[in-house]
This record gives sequence, C-alpha cells and structure tokens, in this order.
Amino acid sequence: MSVRIGMVGAGGVAVRHVRVLSGFDDTEVVAVADTVPEAAERLASTCGARAYPDVDRLLAAADVDAVYVCVPPFAHGGPERAVLARGLPLFVEKPLAADLDTATELAAEIADRGVVTGTGYHWRCLDTVERAAALLADAPPRLALGAWLDKVPPPAWWSTRALSGGQVVEQLTHVLDLARLLVGEVEEVTAAGSRHDASPGDVDDVTAASVRFRGGAVGTFTASSLLPAKHTAGLRTVSPGGLVLDLSEQELVVERDGRRDTVTPAVDGHRAVDREFVDAVLGRRESTRVPYAEALATHRVGCALAESAATGKPVGVTR
Repeated sequence: MSVRIGMVGAGGVAVRHVRVLSGFDDTEVVAVADTVPEAAERLASTCGARAYPDVDRLLAAADVDAVYVCVPPFAHGGPERAVLARGLPLFVEKPLAADLDTATELAAEIADRGVVTGTGYHWRCLDTVERAAALLADAPPRLALGAWLDKVPPPAWWSTRALSGGQVVEQLTHVLDLARLLVGEVEEVTAAGSRHDASPGDVDDVTAASVRFRGGAVGTFTASSLLPAKHTAGLRTVSPGGLVLDLSEQELVVERDGRRDTVTPAVDGHRAVDREFVDAVLGRRESTRVPYAEALATHRVGCALAESAATGKPVGVTR
C-alpha cells in the first residue's frame, strides 16, 4: 500500500518534508496547497503532485490518505479543522499555533476524532536523545540549562508576536520539549524579556527564564535573536554523581568521572519523524513519538514563558 499525502504549505519546511517523503517507496505526495499559487506550483512540480490554492480545494479534489500542515504559526487552525472534518491522519509542524487557545481547541477535536497525528519535534527521534534518556533514568537531573541563541529568521511575520508567538514559542520550543522529556513536566515559569528600540516588530531580542519542574529540579532557559547566525541550540543537564550531559541536534556530550565522550547521531531526525508518521498511518506502529497531545504539553510551556515575559509575573503550567 502507498500512502497518498497532501501537503498544506509550500515553504522551506514543507520542501524538506516533500523531499524526505518522496524518498520512501510506500509514500507519494500527490497534492500541494498554498495561498501563494507560485509556491504551490513550484513544490508540486518537484514531486509530480497537483497544486491547489487552499486546503479546501485540495481536500475536495485530491484523493489523499493523510495531510501535512506546514504553515506559519498564525495560519494554524483552519487547515487542521478542514482535515479533521474528513477524519484524516494529520501531521502538524511546530509550533502548533501562535497562541495557546487555538492549539488547545484543536487537541480536543483531535481527541474526539481519534485520528493518527504526528508533529515536527524531530529531535525526539534522535538516537542520542534516547541515549541521554537512558543515562538520566539512573541519575535524574536536578538542574537544566537550555538555550537558543540565533538570528532573526527571514520571514516577515516572525518579528510580530501575534503572528509567530515570539522566539520562545517558535524556536526555543525544541529545547523545552527535550527538557520535558529528560527532566520532567514543568510546574511554573518566571521570565523576563527585552528588545532594542531599533529591532523590527515587537518580539523580544532576548529572553531569560527560570523554571521549576514538578519533580523538584530547576532550570534556566535563554533565547536571543541578536546574532548573525545560530550560535547555540541545546540543553545541558546536571545530575547527582557528577553526570553532565550536553545535548543538541548535532551531538551528545557525556561528562562523568573525569571522562568526556562525544556521540553524534546515527539517525536522521528529519527522516525518522516522517517515517514514524507514515508507519502509524499504515498501522505498523500504534502512535508517533510526539502526537499532537504531547506536543501541546510542550507548547503550553512556551506560551507560559511568553506570557510571563510579557506580564512580569510567574505563570503556572497545567496539563
């Protein structure tokens, strides 16, 4: 059986997914929709798909088994509802939305429909993350230090908080997801942000946050878009017994007993996250590693950080 995929969105992330999916012998991207017709046509031409101007016309005309939604944060909501109305499996790129309410409402509808879901938290698929989780199972961390220090991304919408959610929602979310997996659920956050008068839009240039985890661990998380290129994106954990882990998408560094070992991933996370979703659609696995409900828990933390930075007050995180 071949899974016929519809792709909603034709930006850079969608291009990556199409490239990966087109490499599977049991998957075919048959339709691409985007509000920019030229973008839809361009991406569709790379995989022999048909182009459509929006998700509704894609769903009405194309015979698809599952749909990817790879749209900017502010555009989430409508595409997912259209897909869910047809009861189709759904892959949603991160962040789930620019706000919390949209994602929470979608999660409730997904639960009611009972459809297969996957999300773009591809770091979870890395074998180095699995190794880190195994090491920390015997030495639960007490301190977490996370950071995403980068540049302002090219899209014009990114610098407007209402459209992107801000850096802690749009970029730092990968690191927050690792922290939830490796350290535990977050109980409360306190954050502060700042921006230069000359900076575009209203997104903070820098954010610093302190986090309390439910198991008693504490952490700090920082974000910056002031740099000319990505400098740091990862998580450091400190555990009793002198175990220190530094984890990024590129490597895992393990320090213990005076030794320092560096491991690079043997797994391509971008490929693995798509393979998981296709396998779940085909019934070869029960679920993806980060279905929508799990991604929502991470999104809540990012939104809490953004709220705390905006209000100057601590924000509790519920699940």
